[in-house]
Amino acid sequence: MTNPLENNTGLPCFSKIEAKHVEPTLRKKLKENLSLIDTLLKNNKDYTWENLIAPMDSAENELNKLWSPISHMNSVVNTPELRDAYNACLPLLSEYSTKIGQNKILFEAIQDIRNKEKSLDTAQKKSLDDSIRSFKLSGVSLSGEKKERYKTINSELSQLSSNYSDNVLDATNAWFKHITDKSDLKGLPEYAFAMAEQAAQQRKLEGWVITLDFPSYHAVITYADDTNLRKEVYRAYSTKASDQSDKPELNNTSNMQNILRLKKEKAEILGFDNYAELSVESKMANSADDVINFLNNLANKAKPFAKNEFEELKDFAKEELSI
Repeated sequence: MTNPLENNTGLPCFSKIEAKHVEPTLRKKLKENLSLIDTLLKNNKDYTWENLIAPMDSAENELNKLWSPISHMNSVVNTPELRDAYNACLPLLSEYSTKIGQNKILFEAIQDIRNKEKSLDTAQKKSLDDSIRSFKLSGVSLSGEKKERYKTINSELSQLSSNYSDNVLDATNAWFKHITDKSDLKGLPEYAFAMAEQAAQQRKLEGWVITLDFPSYHAVITYADDTNLRKEVYRAYSTKASDQSDKPELNNTSNMQNILRLKKEKAEILGFDNYAELSVESKMANSADDVINFLNNLANKAKPFAKNEFEELKDFAKEELSI
């Protein structure tokens, strides 16, 4: 049978993608891309956009076409087999990204193109500038223990982020509210009733089922007349995968703490005081202070409408930026 992941000329054939296809196909593609980069660097002495950047971009685009359907399916039709295959690939992708980001020969070649090629248009110059920045933020200038530690941090962050997402997904799928009296759902539009009825049928239950999937959650929060129902659904949605949920095995507190700890260490290895400074390097904001000022201005303008919510957001941002 043809491997659907190896044919990315059209739209993804989701129905034919199986967990067994994922890791072998990705390994093959990553190896091909790294080999291509080595070949391009060895076969050229005078690097240009056409003989280096264009073929690399094409190969990277093919990788994205391969991985995007896998990532999407892991989010929307998650199965134990697909999750295992997806998680097995994360260290491979992390290692691949780090190898490219810390390839000093490639970095110098891209710098050479940016400095010497006079025919570059504005978009190409911006692309190269972004690439050069990405190399610096990937630790291309690091050496010895710091380079190895950076690689380890990236791998651990990739796995922790996946664990976090898995817990949120599992918590979302685990919670539901079974309702047998239609009057309890008074206020909901017809589409929401139909959705709740379908959710019940899928669980072989009579009546209606409210879930934490966003369409179901949003319909209840927006239209339900029953205040207690809205409160119950809101609390379940807001506390899923937390220390306040009824699923302690899915508590993400430890994952969040470790993610923040590793992000801080990563930023410090690269010479930043905190992760906020590293984060804004590739964003529109010029500094972490700009983000705080933006939130302050937003809070002041929104005080008549939602003072408490924005003050909480501002405090949260301040706390994260100081980590």
